[in-house]
Amino acid sequence: MTNKDSLLATPAELSEFLKSVEKRAFKRTAYHVRNDESALDIVQDSMMKLAEHYGHKPVEEFPMLFQRILSNATLDWFRRQKVKNALFSSFSDFHSGEEDGEFDILDSISTADVAAGFDNPETENQRVQNFHLIEQALLLLPNRQREAFLMRYWEDMDVSETATAMGCSEGSVKTHCSRAVQALSKALRSIAVK
Repeated sequence: MTNKDSLLATPAELSEFLKSVEKRAFKRTAYHVRNDESALDIVQDSMMKLAEHYGHKPVEEFPMLFQRILSNATLDWFRRQKVKNALFSSFSDFHSGEEDGEFDILDSISTADVAAGFDNPETENQRVQNFHLIEQALLLLPNRQREAFLMRYWEDMDVSETATAMGCSEGSVKTHCSRAVQALSKALRSIAVK
């Protein structure tokens, strides 16, 4: 066995990596496509592509490869939706009332984040309302802004990693994030005033 071979991932390491990213990838994708079934399909397809085409790569390369595959798969999904929308005259064929509210941002918040002394009901209610306001504002962002924002501030990726995953320059990532923060701030202020 050469030194180069020892750096390559084992099937167990690939499996561990996929287990570690599955839930976060699903939640991020569900935010983008706003449909749990489609998000699950996208994530599963991305995991299969990583395993099929890059499973032999070093473990350190998996996060960036997977983020890039997932981003591309999500963009492909949007392209397919655009084609479907062009083929059918009724836009409502693709949006049912069931899609609204299926993804809940509160599912992504760990109960460990709650203070040891349980908040009083009024504080807890305000916290829930704030999360719903943030979720609404996130859904209003353009896709690339939402993607950059979620990668940087949810996935905690740095600018370089985000640029690689999105297939754009670091400057573009900074621009998308800046615009997302401005739009979120404006949207949250206007929602709070209502």
